[in-house]
Amino acid sequence: MKRLFAVIVLMAMLLAGCTKQATQPKAARTSADYYTVYSGEITTLNYLVTASTSEQAVAANAIDTLVEYDNLGILKPALAEKWEVSPDGLTYTFHLRKGVKWVTWEGKEYAEVTAQDFVDALKYVFDPKNASKTANVAYSVIKNGEAYYKGEITDFSQVGVKALDKYTVQYTLEKPVPYFLTMLTYVCFMPVNGKFLQEVGDKFGTDNKTILYNGAYIMSVFEPQNRRVMVKNEKYWDASNVFIKKLEFKYNKEASTLAPELFLRGEISGTGIPTASLDGWMNDPAKKKIVIPAPTNFYTYFYAFNFDPHFDEQYEPENWKIAVNNVNFRKAIFHALDRKAAMMTAEPYNPERRLSNTITPKNFVAYGGKDYTQIGELAQISARDSFNKELALQYRDKAKQELAGKAKFPVKVMMPYNTASTDWTNRVQVIEQQLEDLLGKDFIDIIPVGFPPTNFLTATRRSGNYALQECNWGPDYADPETYTDPFYPGGTYNWPEKAIGYTEANGKTKYQNLVDAAKAEVIDIGKRYELFAKAEAFLINEAFVIPYAVGGGGYMATKLEPFTSPYAPFGVSELRFKGQVVFDKPIDIDTYNSLYEKWQKDRAAALEAAGKSSK
Repeated sequence: MKRLFAVIVLMAMLLAGCTKQATQPKAARTSADYYTVYSGEITTLNYLVTASTSEQAVAANAIDTLVEYDNLGILKPALAEKWEVSPDGLTYTFHLRKGVKWVTWEGKEYAEVTAQDFVDALKYVFDPKNASKTANVAYSVIKNGEAYYKGEITDFSQVGVKALDKYTVQYTLEKPVPYFLTMLTYVCFMPVNGKFLQEVGDKFGTDNKTILYNGAYIMSVFEPQNRRVMVKNEKYWDASNVFIKKLEFKYNKEASTLAPELFLRGEISGTGIPTASLDGWMNDPAKKKIVIPAPTNFYTYFYAFNFDPHFDEQYEPENWKIAVNNVNFRKAIFHALDRKAAMMTAEPYNPERRLSNTITPKNFVAYGGKDYTQIGELAQISARDSFNKELALQYRDKAKQELAGKAKFPVKVMMPYNTASTDWTNRVQVIEQQLEDLLGKDFIDIIPVGFPPTNFLTATRRSGNYALQECNWGPDYADPETYTDPFYPGGTYNWPEKAIGYTEANGKTKYQNLVDAAKAEVIDIGKRYELFAKAEAFLINEAFVIPYAVGGGGYMATKLEPFTSPYAPFGVSELRFKGQVVFDKPIDIDTYNSLYEKWQKDRAAALEAAGKSSK
């Protein structure tokens, strides 16, 4: 039991740096105001029910969480000054900052933030009539949370959240959850003032006047389909780290099209640059200087081989099933896919920056100062490009021999794509030509099939209506386990549990057994990561999937200083403007590269320091 307590405390130190450490004020900096345009209107400010990123972005800047990420990706104290974990890893006790204020939309003090606010919030989230779209995130880990939500128990005092006193809130879990601290950065764990909630009733979050604020900003203006304005909360507990005094969002149904021109006219603070417009910017010397890479995110993109095909007979599903169950056939395509050529359709000037050799992206989590993708066999996988012409041809020849008389050649490879995406439409054509040219049209016949954007996933991936498809997955919490969900039995991606030849003595597949072993390790986090890395390496080495890229990316022009926003794989921290500065002029590429180099060094040092503190 003592060992479990020690490891959990060390994990907390790794994530938080030091749980007793208060956020240190940054040097006073001046900033211009931030202006932008948007085309999709938010429908609620009720942060306890929404799952919309645009609505959570409002909450992220209006409401604080117990912990938060800094710009280097280290979890820090926020509303909680410090915390302890019980020896069995089931109970987390948080000690709140005293004097943190709830204020109204006019900036008037309403009440102090207390432990009861976190209890009242979860009671609201766990009430089915409130229809919280994030309730499952919380009740999946909180003791008796799901039972209360389903009505199996009616006494909320049996749920694992308690206000021990005015400034101490305690969560009890169903089972040890090594990544619980990271989950606290999600909206369902935000506090709410119970008295105010009772006063406004069903009107809570219907406009800017029916919520309270304890975060960096207050929404002073909310005019749907016109504009919304957020101003600095002068009573914010960490106001010295908030530099942008006003955030103004203007509605424009043509925002994505007009934004580049509005930026060049100085009307907004930043813009994405569509791929179709990129050449025009890059061929203009003045514009080219201010084109910088847009941030990538932690969505992972991969090509999945479908082991449970349900597509039309014209694409020969039974023949595909025979071929896909041959590991050398999969490896031939695995090594034949030129991912750089594919990425050129989306990132023509720097395709390598989005390519990913693993399913779990680099910089997602680390332990002991080492990035997860550098653990075990993943280190070798991360270091090499899967595209290898010689290996592809070797595996092709082996597959032909092994499948002779069993499969019909060329094997038809039905490959869906979303017709609303120009990049994707171009990409399947590139892949079709590239794979067939390398492996031979007598071996495979890549057949791109376009589907409309409405219900695209239901019509293709979820129903097994594909042979090989570009898929993506985003994390639900900061732990490698989250990237196993698509491939674990019960997932709706490519059903690897139906692959032939991988069932072990207990009736489960080897991948499932590897994942189960990793999930069971909640004591030694380093060992847990090693086990997940082993499972992921198996998935890749057996060519169940072809890792492709991370999400985000593209290009932008902005006055917002890069690498000062919170760097977070999960939750709402990355949506915050706290700590950021708007310059008077756009960031040029030289400045960007210099800041990026510094950020990389600072993050490496921060991870190393965290790693040392965990030993």
